[in-house]
Amino acid sequence: MADSPLKKALGHIRVLDLTRVLAGPWCAQNLADLGADVIKIERPGAGDDTRHWGPPYLKDAQGCDTSEAAYYLAANRGKRSVTVDIATPEGQDIVRRLARQSDVVLENYKVGQLKKYGLDYESLKREKADIVYCSITGFGQTGPYAQRAGYDFIIQGMGGFMSITGERDDLPGGGPQKAGVAISDLMTGMYATIAVLAALAHRDRSGEGQYIDMALLDVQVAMLANMNTNYLASGTPPRRWGNAHPNIVPYQTFATADGHIIVAVGNDGQYRRFVEAGGRPELAADERFATNPMRVKNRDTLVPLLAQMVKTKTKQQWIDALEAAGVPCGPINNLDEVFDNPQVRARGMRVDLAHPAGTAQLVGSPMKMSATPPRYDLPPPLLGEHTEQVLREVLGESSEGIAALREKGVV
Repeated sequence: MADSPLKKALGHIRVLDLTRVLAGPWCAQNLADLGADVIKIERPGAGDDTRHWGPPYLKDAQGCDTSEAAYYLAANRGKRSVTVDIATPEGQDIVRRLARQSDVVLENYKVGQLKKYGLDYESLKREKADIVYCSITGFGQTGPYAQRAGYDFIIQGMGGFMSITGERDDLPGGGPQKAGVAISDLMTGMYATIAVLAALAHRDRSGEGQYIDMALLDVQVAMLANMNTNYLASGTPPRRWGNAHPNIVPYQTFATADGHIIVAVGNDGQYRRFVEAGGRPELAADERFATNPMRVKNRDTLVPLLAQMVKTKTKQQWIDALEAAGVPCGPINNLDEVFDNPQVRARGMRVDLAHPAGTAQLVGSPMKMSATPPRYDLPPPLLGEHTEQVLREVLGESSEGIAALREKGVV
């Protein structure tokens, strides 16, 4: 017997996903992991842009590349793919009919673009009064930049993130640096998930749907957290410190004999045990370095001495020694080390799903829930894999009707 939808936190929710690339798909994947039926609308013959963002690609059983890009696989688990040409009247009608059977609509088209197709919030609200409709754009639906296209890299710069990320300007390699992943996209997807869930909770109490206006720039500004309030309180913009800390020394990365570690000394006792573990107890007795204020004052003298000390042991030797001494530390792992880490394995953070093109190796959801844990029922779909299934199941289309739509290139 199939599991009851009640075993899934969102098993009673259907999401019509008109998004592509990362922020919107990330939100939709969260909802799918929590049990929602997510119907992803894609362009016939092309699909989501990220389907073509490779290599690398999913491997088939023979180890050969398929056409499924790893980028696409990262953000589209648990969805059903339906191909619809929304530029056609018939395609617009399909989307409107699907919206009537849905609880949530997600879209990330340019501001006003869906209005010409009759697929904007006001139009779909007439189809389903309590619809929750979430738009994701670079700059939001209002303001002087509303018509601009938003790109994560640019948003990281405009939103202040790169002003506090990167090596100190007075050191080699200094200057602004973006994050290694599209953080404004991903965080917008997370904030959008929260907003959608809040809107659904409000709908369930009041019967009222609503419109959600998510902007990458808003999210990037918001996520700077204490850096924002530090600036607002002091009037002084924070600067880049690389992997160092402006107020604590040593609280940074160091190169070992075979890799890098993080040392996060929080008090003078931890500092003393750190240099003792490195065979340099005199660095704790030296009055220039005995207290944290003195270490901060003399960081340019102390840090090179510590760097020489750390170089004398391997990464694992340091981790073992500092953990035994009670000094906060950790390795800087590459991804093969991450996925081989016993804690990561124990937490089930790798998920292998059977896929029509081969086994999809994916990253599990970090949401651990006792009663309604995330589900991985569907792998990232092939382009249009569920078109016929959804048109039959949700809209009641006949075989003849579907064939006619295919003939006209609508689906």
